[in-house]
Amino acid sequence: MKKTLLILAVLLLAGTAMAQRKMLKWDQLMDYKLYPQRPMRGFMFDPGTDKLMYMKDTVCMVFDGKKERLQTDAEKDSYLAVVKYVPSERVETKEGCLYVDGKLVERGDGYNIVLGESVHRNEFGIEGGLFWSPNQSRLAFYRMDQSMVVDYPLVNTKAREAEVRNIKYPMAGMQSHWVTVGVWDTHNEKLVYLNTARDTTVHEREMYLTNIAWSPDEKYVFIAKVNREQNHMWLEQYDAVTGAFMKVLFEETNPRYVEPCEPMIFTPKGDQFLWFSMRDGYKHLYLYNLDGSLVKQVTSGEYEVEGFIQFDKKGENIFIYANKNNLAGRDAYKVNLKKGTMECLTNYNAVEGTHTVVINEAGTCMVDVFNSVDNPGEANYVSNINKPTNHKVSNLYKVENPLKDYAMPGIKLGTIKAADGKTDLYYRLITPPNMEPGKKYPTLVYVYGGPHSQLVTDSWLAGGNLYFTFLAQQGYVVFTVDNRGTDNRGFEFESCTHRHLGEIEMADQMEGVNFLQSLPYVDKARIGVEGWSFGGFMTITMKLAHPEVFKVGCAGGPVIDWKWYEIMYGERYMDTPQENPEGYERVSLLDKAKDLQGHLLVIHGAEDNTVVWQHSLEFIERCINNLKQVDYFVYPHHEHNVRGRERNHLYYKMFQYYEDYLK
Repeated sequence: MKKTLLILAVLLLAGTAMAQRKMLKWDQLMDYKLYPQRPMRGFMFDPGTDKLMYMKDTVCMVFDGKKERLQTDAEKDSYLAVVKYVPSERVETKEGCLYVDGKLVERGDGYNIVLGESVHRNEFGIEGGLFWSPNQSRLAFYRMDQSMVVDYPLVNTKAREAEVRNIKYPMAGMQSHWVTVGVWDTHNEKLVYLNTARDTTVHEREMYLTNIAWSPDEKYVFIAKVNREQNHMWLEQYDAVTGAFMKVLFEETNPRYVEPCEPMIFTPKGDQFLWFSMRDGYKHLYLYNLDGSLVKQVTSGEYEVEGFIQFDKKGENIFIYANKNNLAGRDAYKVNLKKGTMECLTNYNAVEGTHTVVINEAGTCMVDVFNSVDNPGEANYVSNINKPTNHKVSNLYKVENPLKDYAMPGIKLGTIKAADGKTDLYYRLITPPNMEPGKKYPTLVYVYGGPHSQLVTDSWLAGGNLYFTFLAQQGYVVFTVDNRGTDNRGFEFESCTHRHLGEIEMADQMEGVNFLQSLPYVDKARIGVEGWSFGGFMTITMKLAHPEVFKVGCAGGPVIDWKWYEIMYGERYMDTPQENPEGYERVSLLDKAKDLQGHLLVIHGAEDNTVVWQHSLEFIERCINNLKQVDYFVYPHHEHNVRGRERNHLYYKMFQYYEDYLK
């Protein structure tokens, strides 16, 4: 009897303690204090040593594997010179013209002729338009001619009389911009253009110039050139002094698409280079001689190499990131170039997660910064990484859980089978705190589902955010599954959606719904779906196709018809409307508006320059023509994403919609 009373007392106290834990409020969801705070940053090793240098708040520190100390003045000066040095500060654009070290390099207007900026709408891994040679004596830069691309109007309503702000937006099947690459020699102040278009045909001029790299001796520039059809890539070499085309090192083709996203990586001796390719079905590294002859495939297997870190000092080994041991996470590995042996460096504590490492020049020690589903983050200094049985681990910090005083939902990672009955799909399931036995809860399916995405990860909150935590605290189950068509699972997994976006993705999402409906606490009559951008397209696709399943939908910035989307992304995954008219028509949502049932909220930024406003406006018009009621909300001066203080407004807008129609 006493034992029973004791158990009841413990349970009562536990329940009381849980009840006293705080609940998130909707206006807290953008509070940076509720996200994990990293007390250290800017990690780097002192060249040639095992001394780790970093910033701790605003103070420069050193850790030598045993103790922490302040950097000396000399160490601080050299450290700050490295971490703060930005070569692009030597470059300036004024009124569209490009200047280097104060010298006029080339004239442009910033609209029709754009200099030194990202091109091809940031596809192919392109993040900028300036490429310094190793010693910063020469600068390669993009020149983009958009004059042949039709002006697309965005409207600014803040003015006394609304003003048109035109952008260049090349839509699928229409004319694309032309890109060239200039090289400026800072010593002789001479500009040359690389001879990338060796005839004057539009086909040649519209090719994509991607992944620009310099040879270590600064004599040559290399470009991965991709045809507009995106099924053929040539790795080309150019003379940096004259701009002359020299040779094609090798080619890659694929009947669906090729997509180089990383430039070549030269070995320390400079006589060979590494190249990322998915030619064997997974993203792996290949070693080449400078003449373009293949030496060997360095990594192989049914996993993805997610990034290159560095070589060791002798160039005998490389360090990489891969998801070999954990498809939802990321580990660091050491790979011997000669033997092909592969050793995981981040399993020293037998804890899976997502790891980011910084390794010293000799390749003997590292700092490992990682987090996992229930670990907001920590950093460890690890010595003797070449001796797996003799690791010495020193903890530098552990991030305090910013949500430790809040009632936390249950978070689970798991797998289900795809619609093909054989492929594993990873899901994230978030359940309310203190679930009541026998109670059924409204459920929200959060979807993206498009290429180059992985929402379900072995990271803090399983890749979720405070919005999902808030919804769970308010009594919602929140579910996400990475369907086929998403990233880091091999080429077939991602590209099987080619020419018919939304169909295989929806089939896999519905397998997720079948799983949800098998759970005793999910209310089958109260399931909603939400997503943004490609996820907005998926949300409306699923809501229209399965009105019997989804009571509510909320779609932000949705693609409605792929013929209105831009060339580089749209034509890679759908080909052109002229080549694939049946595919475009089949996945268009315009003629499906007549099938709308239940409640659908569509949200769009009126100045969206990614998924232009035309998409949702035309969908609303089709709803009107079919006498279908739809809810619509516009953020007047936002582009594709709602940012700043209005983000909280967006969160509450969606939450209130679920409170009104799903709960």
